[in-house]
Amino acid sequence: MKLFQRLLVAPAALGLLSPLAANATEVNLNAISDYSNDQIELDSNSFKSFSSEKSLLISGGEGLVDDSSSISSDSFSETTTASFSADFAIGAVNGGTSTENDGVNAGYGFQIDLNTSFTGEDSFDVSLDAGSPDAAGYTEFDLNDGSTSLTVDGIAYTFPLAGATVSVGDGNDGSALFTTACAYGTPSDTFDACGTPSSAFAGLGNAFAAVSYDFGNGWSVAGGYEGEGDNADGLMTKEGADAFGANVAYIADSFGVSVNTAVIEDANGVDDTYNGINGYWTPEGFPTFSAGYEYGDVGSATGLTDGRTSYFVGVQFAEVGPGSLGAAVGTKEATTEGNDDLTMYEVFYEYPVNDSMTITPLAYTKEFVAGTEDETGLMVKTSFSF
Repeated sequence: MKLFQRLLVAPAALGLLSPLAANATEVNLNAISDYSNDQIELDSNSFKSFSSEKSLLISGGEGLVDDSSSISSDSFSETTTASFSADFAIGAVNGGTSTENDGVNAGYGFQIDLNTSFTGEDSFDVSLDAGSPDAAGYTEFDLNDGSTSLTVDGIAYTFPLAGATVSVGDGNDGSALFTTACAYGTPSDTFDACGTPSSAFAGLGNAFAAVSYDFGNGWSVAGGYEGEGDNADGLMTKEGADAFGANVAYIADSFGVSVNTAVIEDANGVDDTYNGINGYWTPEGFPTFSAGYEYGDVGSATGLTDGRTSYFVGVQFAEVGPGSLGAAVGTKEATTEGNDDLTMYEVFYEYPVNDSMTITPLAYTKEFVAGTEDETGLMVKTSFSF
């Protein structure tokens, strides 16, 4: 780990910490309500506009003192907070269908999360992100490689209703309130859903509505809907693609089990059905064990169906030196009935340098069909949160 620190900590600190000069994990936006909007534009329907009459020099600290006499109607609510995160990655991905072959490459991702509450029990959340185009070769690290411009990635409002929790918005998953019984903290995108990606209909990124209810004794239930709300086909129509899902979970002190089911309409208007189960066990004095399995019936325009399966098994040691060590095996994508599994293997080490900085080396390999070389990735990510 000392080698990784020498290679990454110093340049990452110089490249990021100097221009931002931030060291707090949470910032009260009430203190920066006078920040100039010369370079930042936010949707006026979501937020009050920034004042352009005064500027705030964050790097020098001027204006950070709370002065109630200067707060006007265009200020942020005192309940509004922001959190920031940035990731640097360096490494190489060889084989497979990757365009990042042989050479060592680097990329970055940046994200801002804005949160506010109007009643003390609700939460209005907006996520903004950006990333380097060079990050496209690092899909396993999910470095927000969509655009170098800061864009809205998701917006949601979560509130209590008759004892339940409800969330609505756009850009999030309809499974946002699902409880997944998985204790494996993977850095990779492939294993992020712990083997049940389709039954949690994750990653569709459209308009959504979700509801959950916690019985208070370890049992919880949840349901969700997701649809294409930004095209002419409309929500809940035959032409538009829609997804519905449900989740039941039981979480105890040292183990947990969850079950998902989802119906996802594809581009041909055919419903695909997926069912998944997850479980974990955290015995005292031993590593944590997590597993997931999913089966799906995928239809076609001709009325035929194919069975598709996914699985995942992960183990994680909480204390290996100053960090934690994890390893997992599973399908890199759903296996169609009659075909061989295409497997992915990974091992990672997560080392927290301090409360705001973490270094994560990751090594993985993915199997491909005959005639295509297996993909191998070796990379290191340095993450900052402030």
